[in-house]
This record gives sequence, C-alpha cells and structure tokens, in this order.
Amino acid sequence: MEKYRYLFTPMRIGNCEIKNRVVLTAMEGTGIVENMFGPRFNKKCREYYIERAKNDIGLMIPGMLPVYSMMMRKWTHKSPKVFEKAKPLIEEIHSYGSKVFFQIGAGFMGRNYTLPAQLLKVAGNPTLKKMTGPIFDLDHMMVAPDEGLPMVWAPQYKSRALTKEEIAQYVEGYAKTAKLCKAIGVDGVEVHAVHEGYLMDQFTTKYTNHRNDEYGGSFENRYRFATDVVKAIKKECGEDYPVMLRFSVTSKVIDFGVGAVPGEEYTEIGRDLTEAEKAAKYLQDAGYDALDCDNGTYDSWYWAHPPLYMPLNCNLTEAEHIKKFVDIPVIVAGRMQADTAEKALAEGRIDGIGIARQFLCDPEYLTKLKSGREKEIRPCISCHNGCLPTAYWNNSGVVMDIADGSGRCAINPVTLNEKKYRLTQAKTKKKIAIIGGGIGGMEAARLLAQRGHTVTIYEKSDKLGGVFIAGSAPPFKEKDKELLEWYRNEIKKLSIKVEYNREIESLDELDADEIVIATGAKPRTIPLSGFEKGIEAIDYLLGNKETGENVAVIGGGLTGCEIAYDLCLKGKKPFIVEMTDNLIKAGGICMANSSCLKDLLRYHKVPAYLESRLKEIKDESVVITTKDGDKEIPCDSVILCIGYDSDTKLYDQKKKNVHIIGDAAKVGNLKTVIRSAYELAYKL
Repeated sequence: MEKYRYLFTPMRIGNCEIKNRVVLTAMEGTGIVENMFGPRFNKKCREYYIERAKNDIGLMIPGMLPVYSMMMRKWTHKSPKVFEKAKPLIEEIHSYGSKVFFQIGAGFMGRNYTLPAQLLKVAGNPTLKKMTGPIFDLDHMMVAPDEGLPMVWAPQYKSRALTKEEIAQYVEGYAKTAKLCKAIGVDGVEVHAVHEGYLMDQFTTKYTNHRNDEYGGSFENRYRFATDVVKAIKKECGEDYPVMLRFSVTSKVIDFGVGAVPGEEYTEIGRDLTEAEKAAKYLQDAGYDALDCDNGTYDSWYWAHPPLYMPLNCNLTEAEHIKKFVDIPVIVAGRMQADTAEKALAEGRIDGIGIARQFLCDPEYLTKLKSGREKEIRPCISCHNGCLPTAYWNNSGVVMDIADGSGRCAINPVTLNEKKYRLTQAKTKKKIAIIGGGIGGMEAARLLAQRGHTVTIYEKSDKLGGVFIAGSAPPFKEKDKELLEWYRNEIKKLSIKVEYNREIESLDELDADEIVIATGAKPRTIPLSGFEKGIEAIDYLLGNKETGENVAVIGGGLTGCEIAYDLCLKGKKPFIVEMTDNLIKAGGICMANSSCLKDLLRYHKVPAYLESRLKEIKDESVVITTKDGDKEIPCDSVILCIGYDSDTKLYDQKKKNVHIIGDAAKVGNLKTVIRSAYELAYKL
C-alpha cells in the first residue's frame, strides 16, 4: 500500500469525491445502457462491474452511450424506462464505494463511422441507402463538419455536412440524456468528446472543419459544439452536476490516414500543443469539471488505443503539460503503469490515471497492487484481439471479428463471460497429461489443476513458453515477456508437475485418464530453389541465426512486419515481400495495431513489394515475381515468415480420451489458443 500511497488517495471531480486516483475508462462493449440498435439495459454486464467494484476501482466509466442510435433512429433520452433498469446496478456498485460516470456521446458517427464491410455497397448506392434508411440510417451516420471529408474506414466515400439544426438536436440529446443519468444516481457524466477525431473533435480541428457559419472558422466557433453541450448539461442538471470531458491533447496527424509515430518530426494538421493549452483553459471556463486525456485521432488511432508497439505511458507528457493551464483535475490514459503513475501523482504532475484494458485482463489488478502481489497480476499485452478486433485494409470498411463483439479479453475469456466460465470443481478428479508447455498447454494445465485434476506437462525443451518465447523476444514485447513469467509463476504456484526435455513420440508412453495435445504448429515450407538458405522467423527471434545488413523478409503479415520493425531497431535495412495487395491483411487484427506498425515501417522507410511472390533464394539475392515480371533484389539474409501448419502428428494416433487444442488443432492467435484451452478445461 505504501508503495502506491498517492495512487490510493482520494480526488474530487466537481462535487464528487472519488476514493482513489484510478479511473476505469470507457471501452466498446462495456456499456451499462446502450443504444446501438435502440436504447437498452445491458443485463449481461452486472458481474463484470461488481467484480471490479469489489476490487477497489475509484471511478467506473462504462462504454460510450450514444445519444442517437447507429441503427433504428432512436434518441436515448426518449427511453427513460431503460435507465430505471440500470438503477439497481448503479446502487450495487455504490455499495462497494465506487463511483460511476456515464460516457455520453454522438456515437460512432462522423467520418469515424465504423462502416461495416457488409454495408459498403449500400453506402455507395443512393437507392440502397434510401431503402435501408429506416434501419441503418447511413445518411445520418456518414456526416462531419464538412462536406466531402474522406471516411476513415472507407475513404472512397465522403461525408455529408452536419446541419445547424442537427447540431442543436445533438446538444439537446446530450443534455436530456445526462438528466436521465442523474435521475438514476449516476454520479456524473463524461462528454464524448474532443477526442480521437470523433464528431465533436472533428469540429475543433482545422483539417476537418472548414465551415463558414458559427461552428467554423475561429477558435471559439470550432469549439462551440463542445461548449454548447456542457452549458446545456449544466442547465438541465444543475451547475453542481459533474461533467468531465474526454480530451485528446494533440492530434498527432500528418495527413488523412497518416499518423505521426513517437519521435517523428512532422507538421501537425490537427490540434497542436499550443492550441491545446488554449483549448484546455477554454473548455474548463465553459464548465467542464475534469479532463480525461490522451492523444490522437482515427488518423493516428494508435495514440488513443496504444498497441504493444507504442511506449508505455505514451500520453503522459502531453497530459502533464496541459495541467499547467487548468485548475480542474487532469486524468491520463494510455498504457499507464502504476510505478510511473505514482511518481507523477506524488509530484502533482497529474491528478488521476485512466486504465481500461488491464482491468479486462485482470479485475483484481488494484487489489494485487495494494497487497504487494504484483507478480500475480496478469498483464495486458495491448494486442486488441479480444477488446477491439476491428481490422481494416484498402478501403475495406470495418472487418469485425463478431464471434464475441468488443470489450472481451484475448487472454482472459472470463471477462463479460463470467457465468459461462465460472470455475467449479470437477465431479470426477482425473490424471491428465498435457503434451506441450506453450501458452495453450500452460493455460489448460492451470485451469485443470484449479478444477482439482492432477496434471503433468510434458515439454520437449528445458523451459515453458513454446513459440511464445520467440514471439516475445523483440524489445517492444515487454508485456509479452511479463505474460510468460505470469504463466510460469502460476504453474509453480499450483504445484503442477512439469517433465522438461521430454518429447513424446507415442501416446502409449503416458499413464493418464485424459491426454491433451498442445504441440502447436510447425513452420510452413515452400518447394522452391534455395529455400533452405532462408532463416525461419523463430530462429531469427531466438537469436539462433544472425542476419546481415540487408534483409529480405518474406511475408508481410503481422509476424513479418514485426520482424521488419525489429530489424530497423537493430540498424538493419529490411524489405518486405508480400503476395497480397496490403501489409497485415488479416481479420481480427485491430487497425490501431496494424496502422501503427505500418506507420513505423513508413517512418523507417522499409520498402514493401506487394502482390509479389518469392521465386528463388540465391547466395546474395532473392528473385521475386511481381505483377511486372521477375525482379532480383540484392540481400545478405532472408527471413521466412510464410505461416504455420498445425502439428497433428500425435493426435493422428487416434487414441481414446485424447484432445487437441490451440494451434495444434487450427492455427490462430493467442485469443483462439487460450479460448480453446478454456473450452476443454471446463468440460473435463
């Protein structure tokens, strides 16, 4: 507790006293009251919030509540009975000493509108758009301050300008929705937002607002939408009702669809730090009681949703700067770490921290911090595979992994599935053998041991971790390394037996009631000349083989692009050969991650040969086949990142009571590997 004394001291937002400086910030998929298809109470979220309230979170902000629905044309404030359904949950959260602010906003509209890939044809066809208007209302969603701005997820389509009458409707919607929040005991509201390039933010930035009415032009006009909203809320709810603002200090934008990576020198076309100083004070004077800060827009999305390639505490510097210009609390989010936050709080450089994904990953995060059990914290690895699986490439629209929706966690499937994955003791205790000590094998072992089974892991190497050891090797994978240590500590804590350097050739070797095969996948091979001269991605990552200065990376998926970036950090000169028409063209990989990695490769000037295939590896070059014919490119080394095939060798022996999980069954990602371990462990 003493180590994090300042983190656990109270703070005030307006007249609301909060027991500590930790804010659970809003995330997609975690709304208590929702309005995607029309206003509704999300009854599935109770266990999620109560578990976290029990674990000492000071202020909870559920997922954004749109004042107007993305589908079905519904205004939230016209459904007061929905809010009454949420009142018992608010009261229950309060019983644990936590406070609740609802985040209310214009929704996922504006040029940020998350246009699904399935609706691209509708968006581009005036007749279909009109026919589907009562349901999808795309004409209302695809708006912005200006006519003709490129839509983020489908730049081939352009925005319609929001009218003054529509702005007035939204201002009213914010105010009346806030009044409903107050009526059920919600402690305050957070306005969404002069943040992340959403609709209100688009009004504030010069590159997205060229209006010539009272909502464009001058500084005061560009911020008028934001100030109108807080004034309307205060008028409706009273001057003492707390109103916080989600605020991106700087935009970090070079051009539409091009963000500025950390350390890059660039000309800001959005909000720069000088304007942010003025804006923060102006917004405070308009009535906002606190600023919940980050950086970025959807053109630089990785600042607001920082992936693993972004530095820890990546938004702290700008938030600290802004605090010098206001008298209201300044909260900062963005891969915030407890030790860094404690120091900043102790020195008065910020007032609070926002944490989101770490609470998806481990609801007991604060409890473990307070009790000195930091090694037991399951770390968020900033993968976005479960919480925001929204992929994008080449004007594709949003390619969403809809199996779970948003707000889940790749490495903690229990999140928002609390009833499904409630841990119980097995009715019949069994002796279970697990072949393979990678993430899937360790997760299965951990869960099975907790359910009362006797578990033994058979690992062919001298350490646990499998292919994830190589995957966590780059310096920007510090949280992956922490996750590996967390698993190893869990195996040790549960006294699970591990037989190292034991490669199982036949299932007959094992004395077990059940056998779980978690042997993962093996690198793919291609029958082409010189293939044996290439370096497997795993061998490179483990340091088993060195590269020269000029390196061909074959495969521009996630692994290939990460390796190319790692080579850049080592001073090498990589180039990428990719057979599709874009890098990282795969579903389930969040655009925040892919766009960050692509911008980093752009910054490091890494050439990429798209729609090209490897034809031959020579001693000092590679030959690739492009759309324009064969091309020979000099290089010193070749790294092969062409994918993996499942290793089903043992499973094919077809013994009774044998199960297969993870990449051994079907190559996927960390989310699918861990989910398969849960599904099996809860059945045995």
